[in-house]
Amino acid sequence: MSPAQLTVFLFFIITSTLPAAERRNVLLLVSDDCRASMGCLGGPALTPHIDQLAREGFSFQRTYCQYALCNPSRASFLTGLRPDTTQVYDNATQFRQNVPNVVTLPQLFKQLDYTVARIGKLYHYDVPKQIGTNGLDDPQSWELIWNPRGRDCDDEDEIYSILAGQGQNPATIQKGTRNYGATLSWLAAEGTDSEQTDGKIAAQAVKFLQEKHAKPFFLAVGFFRPHTPYVAPKHYFELYPRAQISLPQEPLGNRETKPKGALMSTPQANYGMDTEVQRTVTQAYLASTSFMDAQFGLVLAELEKQGLAKNTVVIFLSDHGYHLGEHGLWQKRSLFEESTRVPLIIRAPGLQPGSTQSITELVDLYPTITELCGVTAPAQLEGRSLCSIMAQPNTHVTRAAFTQVRYENKKSGVTIGRSVRTDDYRYTEWNMGKDGVELYDHRQDQQELHNLAADSHFSEVCKVLHLLLLKQSN
Repeated sequence: MSPAQLTVFLFFIITSTLPAAERRNVLLLVSDDCRASMGCLGGPALTPHIDQLAREGFSFQRTYCQYALCNPSRASFLTGLRPDTTQVYDNATQFRQNVPNVVTLPQLFKQLDYTVARIGKLYHYDVPKQIGTNGLDDPQSWELIWNPRGRDCDDEDEIYSILAGQGQNPATIQKGTRNYGATLSWLAAEGTDSEQTDGKIAAQAVKFLQEKHAKPFFLAVGFFRPHTPYVAPKHYFELYPRAQISLPQEPLGNRETKPKGALMSTPQANYGMDTEVQRTVTQAYLASTSFMDAQFGLVLAELEKQGLAKNTVVIFLSDHGYHLGEHGLWQKRSLFEESTRVPLIIRAPGLQPGSTQSITELVDLYPTITELCGVTAPAQLEGRSLCSIMAQPNTHVTRAAFTQVRYENKKSGVTIGRSVRTDDYRYTEWNMGKDGVELYDHRQDQQELHNLAADSHFSEVCKVLHLLLLKQSN
């Protein structure tokens, strides 16, 4: 065992035997609809504070959500259960309807006499309509809650939105339509960071950290950006000149090689947007990502200022990934890499900085945090602790990550997609293969452009991965 590995090993042993009075704090920072495009993950987004956390902590380079949509994903990683257990497949179902007695991650810490607080979005909200409310929250999870609301909600008449094209008609831009939660919408806002909802969330988190707490705390901070509408003060837009923004370059006819289910999130390629509008939308998404990062930085700076970093486990993640034109898709709810892969960074006192390419899942979050804090996790958790990977980055806790989506349409009925990601491949079935199968070889095709499912050279690979999906879904 190397000296670095020995240090991490001793850290886990010491942590697991800490008395209650010396238990570590937890700061859980969650971003909404944030793809793994930070500089620390090889992306173009300017996120200096997240990148700094990655340098100081441990970065998981290949973490995948279990459902590529907000509510099912959040219900999964906060309960430690997979979507087929919570039975949450949409943005309307509260998970306790199906698993009423589950002990959520924050609820467990509340039971252990931590001060457990939520600021902003942790469970699902209808964005932006429910900003400032409890949304689809779980009251049993928290002791303290705050629901900040900023001027982004008051400036909605100024927001621009895409009206998707129909048939051969191109997309158009409208202002003040008030249908922002599911459409590509943006605003280069007047005013300061602190006037925006995420700015108010950061300010409340700073205030919480400034207060003296008699007990250890579990503070969950949920930022709304970069979820659409992509609203951020103007100077963040200036970081990304439109003329310098690159759009995905893919061969003609790429979409024609995909099953119908794979394209359901954006039925018309790019919603009919021309390249200039695509650059405008991409600029706004990246601007709101950088704005979120700045608020993230304020919270971490206060943690340091108050001397709390030395005894606090810090976690950053997003609920799922996001498309910016790959395969002509935008937003989430696909089973391609961009929609399923998420950022995950953990920093803990005594933990050596590092990173891993090992496959991991968001459902692993719950058991990882409990082990880091010396807390016994509930037996029914369906993820695995990642602490062994942080001790030895080349090890694995699983060889595959599973993600699913579901669409319901009055005409076409229910379409269910299930995908498995291994070190080398992504394999996806639509309606158990009846409506299409996809296989991508990530050793040579990281853009997932060439579907090899019908290639006889890969029939054995498909057979093995089919059985893996079948075992997981049963």
